[in-house]
Amino acid sequence: MERRYDGDEPTGSLNHHDNTEESASSPLDSGSSQQEERSIMRRNDSYLPVPGEEKNVDVDFVNTKAAESIPMKNLYADDGSSLCHRLGPYFSDGRRRVDYVLAYHIQKPSSIRRQSSRFSDSNFIQRIRRNMSMRSSRAPLQPKEDPEIAAQEQRTDYHEDDKRFRREEFEENLLETGLELEKDEGSKILGIGFLKIHAPWNVLCREAEFMKLKMPTKKFYEVKQGSNVVEKIRLFIHKVTAPLHPQVDANRPESIKSLSHPFSREKQHLFDLSDRDKFFDSKTRSSIGDIEGVNAEPNDRKLLYEEWASYSVFYKYQPIGLIRKYFGEKVGLYFAWLGVYTQMLIPAAIVGVIVFLYGCATVDDNIPSMEICDPRNKITMCPLCDRACSYWKLVTACGTARASHLFDNPATVFFSIFMALWAVLFMEHWKRRQMRLNYIWDLTGFGEEEEDHNRAEYEFRVMKKTMRQEHSTPKDEKVKLTCTDRLPAYLTTLVMMCFMITVTFAIVFGVILYRISIKAALHMSTYPAARSNIRATVKTTAAIINLIVIIILDEIYASIARWLTTLEVPKTDNSFEQRLIFKTFILKFVNAFTPIVYLAFFRGRLVGRPGNYLYVVGSYRMEECAHAGCLMELCIQLCITMLGKQLIQNNLFEIGIPKLKKLLRRRKSELDSKQEEELNKTLHRHEKDHILGPFVGLSPEYMEMIIQFGMVTLFVASFPLAPLFALLNNIIEIRLDAKKFVTELRRPIAAKAKDIGIWYNLLRGLSKVAVIVNAFVISFTSNFIPRLVYQYMYSPDGTMHGFVNHTLSYFNVSDFQPGTDPLEPMHLGYKVEICRYKDYREPPWSSTPYELSKEFWAVLAARLAFVVVFQNVVMLMSDFVDWLIPDIPKDISLQIHKEKILMVELFMKEEQGKRLAARDNHNQDNYTSPSSANHSPPQARSRPVSHTNCY
Repeated sequence: MERRYDGDEPTGSLNHHDNTEESASSPLDSGSSQQEERSIMRRNDSYLPVPGEEKNVDVDFVNTKAAESIPMKNLYADDGSSLCHRLGPYFSDGRRRVDYVLAYHIQKPSSIRRQSSRFSDSNFIQRIRRNMSMRSSRAPLQPKEDPEIAAQEQRTDYHEDDKRFRREEFEENLLETGLELEKDEGSKILGIGFLKIHAPWNVLCREAEFMKLKMPTKKFYEVKQGSNVVEKIRLFIHKVTAPLHPQVDANRPESIKSLSHPFSREKQHLFDLSDRDKFFDSKTRSSIGDIEGVNAEPNDRKLLYEEWASYSVFYKYQPIGLIRKYFGEKVGLYFAWLGVYTQMLIPAAIVGVIVFLYGCATVDDNIPSMEICDPRNKITMCPLCDRACSYWKLVTACGTARASHLFDNPATVFFSIFMALWAVLFMEHWKRRQMRLNYIWDLTGFGEEEEDHNRAEYEFRVMKKTMRQEHSTPKDEKVKLTCTDRLPAYLTTLVMMCFMITVTFAIVFGVILYRISIKAALHMSTYPAARSNIRATVKTTAAIINLIVIIILDEIYASIARWLTTLEVPKTDNSFEQRLIFKTFILKFVNAFTPIVYLAFFRGRLVGRPGNYLYVVGSYRMEECAHAGCLMELCIQLCITMLGKQLIQNNLFEIGIPKLKKLLRRRKSELDSKQEEELNKTLHRHEKDHILGPFVGLSPEYMEMIIQFGMVTLFVASFPLAPLFALLNNIIEIRLDAKKFVTELRRPIAAKAKDIGIWYNLLRGLSKVAVIVNAFVISFTSNFIPRLVYQYMYSPDGTMHGFVNHTLSYFNVSDFQPGTDPLEPMHLGYKVEICRYKDYREPPWSSTPYELSKEFWAVLAARLAFVVVFQNVVMLMSDFVDWLIPDIPKDISLQIHKEKILMVELFMKEEQGKRLAARDNHNQDNYTSPSSANHSPPQARSRPVSHTNCY
C-alpha cells in the first residue's frame, strides 16, 4: 500500500507555484509500494481499489456489497462528473481539511473483466448470457483460451482480490479510530486512486494526549538573555549578521516565549484554542497517526523555496525554525547540524589556505628542495624497477620536491594541532546549539518516557517462535528472540563483513599491481611523451581508478548492509537504524580510506633495498616513494577522492539521476511537452506530487558528510586545503538538499528527535582517531622528523645544508641480483659504478654493508617519541577545552529552571481558583436553601469541571 500526501495548496488553487518551474512540484509523502507495506500496516500487501474511470465496464461487479461496506462520501456522480469543484486541501464539502492522503494502485482492466466468483454471484450468470448471445450471432467463434494463461490470470486476479479485501479492512480500521475518509478514483493519473483522510478535533486531542505532545499554553514569559561575556559576544554577532538571516520568522519577538505543557483534554482551558485549525500544525497532525500529513500553512513551502532552496541565498542562514515546522524535528536537526558544520569549516578553511600560502611563499627558501634542484649535485639514483628502468639523475625530481614542500612544511604541524582542537570545538559548539534548539522546540523532556514500538518483522518472528513452542513454554512466560535465535544471522553478518573488507583490500592490492606494471610498461615505451611524465601519469590514473571503485562499492555495500541488518531482525526501528548505520559506516569507511592508509603508512616501507628487493605475486617489485616522500602522492589521492566523491557521487548523482528519471518518464509518456504542460496545469496538488521521488531517510545525507569529516580531519596534515574544498561543497550541498527536499521528494513523516543519535558518537570517534592518525602522518609520512634530527644532531652548522646527501645511501651496482640490472646501463652516457637510494643503511665498503645504520634508529626513536608527545598533548588540550565549555548554555539552563517554576505557579493558581469557586458555590447553596440544609443530609458534591469538552 502506498503512502502519499498532497502539498500545501490554497483552497481552489490548482497550481501552488506558478511563478517557478521547480516549485510547481511540491513534496508528497508517497513511496514505492514496498515502502508503504512496511510503514503503514504491515499485513496489507497492497491498496488496489477498482478504478473510477472504469466503473461502467461491469456494473454488477462494481456495485458489490464489499465496495459499499465503508461509508465514504464519493466525489463523483453516476455520470462521472464532479460533485464539487473545491478540491485540493479540502473534502468535497469544502469545510473539512485534508490531513492525509493515501495513494493506491488500481486494478488493470484485464483483471476487472475476469474476477473471482467470491465477489459477486451475478458475475457467472452475466458471463453465460454474454456467451449465449455470442453463439446466437453469426460472428465466428473466438479461439479457445490457453488454459495455462487462464490459470495464471486467475491466480493474479485472486491475489488482487485478496489485496482489495485487505485494503477495505484497513479502511474500516481507520474509520473505527474516528478518522473520516473520502475516495478520489477519478484521478487523471491512470492506475492511481487517492483516499483523502480528515482527522477530527476529538481524534487530534485524544492522540495528542496519548503521545504527550508539548503544546503552547496561554501563558507567556520574557526570555532574558545571559549577561556573561560569551552571551554578549553571541548577541553582538547575531546583530551584525542580521541581514544574513532569512525573513521567515513569526511576528512574535524572540524575547517572548509561550509556556509549553503536555496536552491534556482535562486541562484544555490552559491552552489557546481560539483557532483550532492552527492549534495543531501540519507537522504535528502528520505525527498523530501512522500516515503522512498534508495541510501545512499555504505559504510555508513557498517561503522555504524562496528563502532556503534557492542558490541566490547561499550566503544566508537557513530558516531552521521553518524547516522544523514543515518537515519535523529530525530533518530540522540534520540541517541545523549541517549548518553548524559548514560555519565551523570557515575558520578551518582560512587557516588551511594560510598554511598552503606559507608553503608557496617559502618554497624558494627551502634548502632540501634547492639541493635537489641544483644541477651541480650530480647524484645518480638507482633504478626504480627491474630491467626496464635505468639509472636517473636526482635533479629530475626537482618539480616533485618543490611541490611536496607546499604540503610538507613546519606549518602543517601547527595545522594538525589546530584541526584537532577545531574538531573538539565543533563538537562542543554543536552540543550547545542542539541544547538551545531543544529548549526552543520544547524537546527538553522528550525521550525520557517514550517507548520505541516493536517492528512488525520482529513480532512476526516472535509469533512463529510462539507457535513452535506453544506446548513447551509456560503461558505466563513472554516469548522473545534471544541471541541463540539470531546466531545464524550474526555469523552471516560477521562472515559477510569480513568478506567485503577482504574484497576492498584485494581491489587496493590490484591497483598496486596496476601501478607497478604500468610504470614498467611506460619505461619500456618508445614514445617520448609516455616516458616524460611517468610518475604523474601513474599517480593520477591509479587515483581515478580508486575513485571509480569506491563509488561502485559504496552502492553495493549499502545494499549488503541493509540485507544483513534485516537478517538480524532488530526489535525496534531505532535498533534497526543504529545497526544499519554502523555496518554501512564500517564498510564505506574501509572502502574510502584503505587506499589512503596504504599510501600514508605502507608504501615505501615494505620495499627492501637494491640487490635485495621485496617481490609479490612472482616478479612484481613493491613500489617506492619519490625522494621527497609519499606525502605528495597521498595529497593527490586525497584530492581526487574527495573532489570526485563530492562532485560525482554527492552532487552530480543527486542532480543528474532525478533529471534522468524525469526525462525517461517524458519519453515513455505518449504526450508531447505542450500537452504534458497543459495536463500539469489541470492536476490537483496531490496528483502532481504523486510523481515525486520517495524519501529514503537521512542516513545517506549524514553518511556523505561523516566521510567528508573524516577526509577533513584524519589526513589534514597532508592536505591543508581539504577544509576549503569541504566548505565549498557544503555551501552547494545545503541548497541542493534544500531544493531536493522542497521540490523533488515527497514530504517525509514528521519525526521527533532531540539529537542526531549515533552520528554524534561516530563524529566523536573520528575526532579522537584523527589525533593519532595525524601524529603518525607527520612523524612517518612526512620528512618533518628526519629534518629535525639532522638539524640538531648531524648538521655541522645547524642548518639544513647537506640534508639530502645525509638521507641517501650508497649501493655498488655489481651487487645486483642476476636478471635485475638495467637493460640500458649507459642510459646517462657514462658507466655507473655507485648509485644512491633513499634509506639509512651502511655503505658497501663498511664492515656491515647494507645494514641499517645508527641514524635509522635515531630517527625511528624520534618519530615514536613525537607520536607519544603529540597525541598526549593534543588529547590533553582537547579534554581541557571540553571541560572548559559547558554542554548546556547558562541562559538555557536558567530558562528551563524558570519554566518549571512558572508551571508550578500556574497549576497552583488553577487549584486555588477551583477551591475558591467550590467555596463560593457552597456558600451560595447555603444562602438560598437554609431550611433544606437543616432537614436533609449533605450531598456529595462532584468535582467542578472548568474545561471545555474535547468532543
